[in-house]
Amino acid sequence: MKAYLVLEDGSVYKGQSFGARGEAFGELVFNTSITGYQEILTDPSYKGQIITMTYPLIGNYGVNDEDAESGRPWAEGFVVKELSSIASNYRKKGTLDEYMRRYGVVGIQGVDTRAITRKIRTQGAMKCVISTEDDDERSLLEKVKASPGLIGRDLVREVTCAKPFDWTTGLKGDPKYIVAAVDCGMKLNILRNLSRIGCKVKVFPSSATAEEIMGIKPDGLFLSNGPGDPESVPCHIKAVKSLRDKLPIFGICLGHQILGLAFGGKTYKLKFGHHGGNHPVMDIKTRKVDITSQNHGFAVDIDSIPDKDMVLTHVNLYDKTVEGMEHRGLPVFSVQYHPEACPGPHDAQYLFDRFAKLMQERKNV
Repeated sequence: MKAYLVLEDGSVYKGQSFGARGEAFGELVFNTSITGYQEILTDPSYKGQIITMTYPLIGNYGVNDEDAESGRPWAEGFVVKELSSIASNYRKKGTLDEYMRRYGVVGIQGVDTRAITRKIRTQGAMKCVISTEDDDERSLLEKVKASPGLIGRDLVREVTCAKPFDWTTGLKGDPKYIVAAVDCGMKLNILRNLSRIGCKVKVFPSSATAEEIMGIKPDGLFLSNGPGDPESVPCHIKAVKSLRDKLPIFGICLGHQILGLAFGGKTYKLKFGHHGGNHPVMDIKTRKVDITSQNHGFAVDIDSIPDKDMVLTHVNLYDKTVEGMEHRGLPVFSVQYHPEACPGPHDAQYLFDRFAKLMQERKNV
């Protein structure tokens, strides 16, 4: 079946449909990972976006029950050069095509993903539609222009948990720490890493107040990744602002941006964002470079933070954007990238151990 990909600048790409039938709208971004398409699709941070994979062959090892980073795919649509006709892996539970049909994710293959990626890099991320229902290019363009963008849109409320719950899976022995984690679209491998360092985790929805969080008497606060514009979740920013000097805090991705806003700073939208598993990030102190997994479309303007004790710790070597910060006087730090990876390199997993060290130091006081 034919499918159309239409961008808001009027560009049209004709290909073949896979996955679900229908129309999907979202911001078009590209991801440079070679593998890990199931983890990418199930990352809640992709809510509101349509993903183009730069690697040309996708789906060759199928899907399974272990690699999902949440209970379902969240990406609005999927664009690939070629969907593998064979899925071969001993862990396979089904094909990518079947998986996307089951969850209603629209896909298009047989298009020039190199040209699409070049266009995004040149002109920036833009709104688009994948359609198997409408072959009128003018009609599709009008629909794209009328569709919502990401700025100012609260996508977190669509992916956060409905109510608090406990996570102890993978915890060996008695917990060393009680951690309050705010779920703005949290990936499962973050919870696995918190268990690895000895944490019993109480996961809260993004609407949780400071009083609700402190009610469990946590040893630390974790701020998760999530989709969309960080300024669109003011209740979460307010809670973090109240807690910033009361607990050790570790933020990842959206959590990093929320922390910057809670300290009075500003965020801004990147031209085409960072999405992939091969982004070099330098630690300012050690000059060590980690290869990191990334997925974000906004960044922190660290110079806008009035508290000058919040300092830059990591920088992106591609475009010099802020990738990490910490407070000189408080046990508070954050990174823009994903140390839990999935998919991606594990260079930065030590940051979870750093969080454990801060909580232990607080317990020893």
